[in-house]
Amino acid sequence: MRVAALLCLMLAVAQPGFAATVEDGVTAALGQRLFPALAAIRRDQAGTEVRTLLAARERRLAQCGDDAACKVDAARWNRQEIDAMATLAAPDRPPEAIRRELAGLNSILDVYGKGAASRYPRIDGPMGEAGSQRLAADVATAVAISEVGRGEAVASLDASIGLALALIDVNDRLDAIAFEPIEGGLNAAAFAQAKTLDWSRYRYTAIIVLGAGPEDPLTPLSARGKLHVKVAAQRYFDGLAPFIILSGAAVHPRGTRHVEAVEMRRALVERYGVPEHALVIEPYARHTTTNLRNASRLLMAMKAPADRDALVLSDPKHIDYVVGAEFVERNRTELGYLPGTLGKRTSPFDVPFRPSPDSAKVDPLDPLDP
Repeated sequence: MRVAALLCLMLAVAQPGFAATVEDGVTAALGQRLFPALAAIRRDQAGTEVRTLLAARERRLAQCGDDAACKVDAARWNRQEIDAMATLAAPDRPPEAIRRELAGLNSILDVYGKGAASRYPRIDGPMGEAGSQRLAADVATAVAISEVGRGEAVASLDASIGLALALIDVNDRLDAIAFEPIEGGLNAAAFAQAKTLDWSRYRYTAIIVLGAGPEDPLTPLSARGKLHVKVAAQRYFDGLAPFIILSGAAVHPRGTRHVEAVEMRRALVERYGVPEHALVIEPYARHTTTNLRNASRLLMAMKAPADRDALVLSDPKHIDYVVGAEFVERNRTELGYLPGTLGKRTSPFDVPFRPSPDSAKVDPLDPLDP
């Protein structure tokens, strides 16, 4: 009965009383974060071939009628459509950016619309399992939300964009925009400090502290996390770097509300007296690959010298992993590149790291941390 009622709602959104479009600031922010290249494409300025392709996709969706599951399948982009959009829709943008975003869009439809396994299935994915009544109900709701918002700017290019964003929303996984703008909030003091900083006074641009989640949802900072921040405080007061970047999202265990970066920051302020202008949170990373990628992005945003190293800090076992061949391969498999270059290990706890500009590439295949 619940799904049937939602399907009735989907019929209702087409009625005149639903004609007005109100821009959803959350959806717009999420769309810009996940699909910046697609969001820049204006449908009314696209060439004839692209408009013809988009019209054909609309007809395909219309054939689904009130079948929400059918609409998820119809919204996926096939290889020919991806090739056409990449080569024709945005000649001023790298084709690989369009391909990457459309592949990410398909992944969202598969994971949150059909219950397929996510990149990190232990810590994210839809609330309802594949084939469950809960998933079917959430998909029907997402279809209704996307159709109500069809006129919004972020979804104006193609209905699949609004549907993908709605699927993320109904599963309450707005992680990707939870701390935007990243240069504000808890990071405002550090970004202000960076504008007038003499970077040459320091051996490293920053100390990048890797997170370590606790085993239960009530513990804010794990034992390993406490070790990490204690060593980081020593390194900071030794004068090695002007900033400490705390990296880690609300990751372990699944469902926790404690953000590793925020909890480590709190410990450094309250326990060790590290000044707030020296602390930068990186609250999105959910794996070591993106710890380093996202820290690189922050250093670029702070205009740290590109020819200087940062210092990656964690417990010895974790650093063993960072300097190992398995980590190199995982970066290439998941990111498609190395987020930077590692130097010679300076202690059991840390290793120098030179960020790569490749880290700026958006990765919508992980919609919680693109």
